[in-house]
Amino acid sequence: MRIGAFEVVEPVPELADACAIAMLKPWVDVGRVGTLVLARIEQHVDAKGLATLDRPGTFFDFTRYRPQMSIAGGKRRFSTPNSEARFGHDDDGDRDYLFLHLREPHAMAEEYVESVVELALRFGVVEYYRVGGMYDTVPHSRPLLVTGNLPDDKADAAKGLMSTWGRPYQGPTSIVNLVGEALEEAGVQTSSLMAHLPQYVQLDEDHMGAARLLDVLCAVCGLPRSLADATRGSQQYMEINRAVAQNKDLPKLIAQLETYYDRMTAGPEERREDPSFSPEVEEFLKYVGERLDGGKESAPQD
Repeated sequence: MRIGAFEVVEPVPELADACAIAMLKPWVDVGRVGTLVLARIEQHVDAKGLATLDRPGTFFDFTRYRPQMSIAGGKRRFSTPNSEARFGHDDDGDRDYLFLHLREPHAMAEEYVESVVELALRFGVVEYYRVGGMYDTVPHSRPLLVTGNLPDDKADAAKGLMSTWGRPYQGPTSIVNLVGEALEEAGVQTSSLMAHLPQYVQLDEDHMGAARLLDVLCAVCGLPRSLADATRGSQQYMEINRAVAQNKDLPKLIAQLETYYDRMTAGPEERREDPSFSPEVEEFLKYVGERLDGGKESAPQD
């Protein structure tokens, strides 16, 4: 069965009042936090494959998203990068879930967006959350921040778990944002949640960032709070502490980031103008930012 550009498994499942959770590679999946979050919830609800793009080469440039060759059982296996939808049911909350593993399209973006929207509406999505991570000028020594937009009732459920850090973003963005806009026009409740990660760390998998996002999702979706287990993330960040102690320059950087963080997360009556960093810190953050920007297209994406 085809829905837009997606080929759907047979027999086609029926979902009702589903909650969709989406992540987008590569732009907003730093630390693979979006990937980790979906994997954790999918494991909980025993998610199964629902749909993949019938011809992913219509949308993706395979010189930028590289196909993978592997060997299993003595035989070579060739896998093509794709976008995938999975589904599952949370027995505890009696709720259907749709999981969208999306990639940034390189061509035919409007058709891609329309297909994702059509798929979500066909399977009864009434809530849509896009989750991810971004690097920011935050220290690893403070609680990681999650920002985003939630309707009032969901914001109440997530009280104390999210931050009003930062200003509304203006600048280059992803065409996949149009998925949320289209779903909202169709009456779907849409939200985005973003974990802010320390840009000087750059873990391949940031489990603390994933745990912070799961804290919020569990609160707003009624999922078990045990899914937001921060044990592995805490171990990772303890390792960072040990590495920092052996570097003579990093403690100075982190001290200034802590000051910035404390001022920006203070209440309105205590918050002052954005504090400035020392020239050395400004130069370091600029250097790291340029490295990240320069690696967006050249780094291989799975």
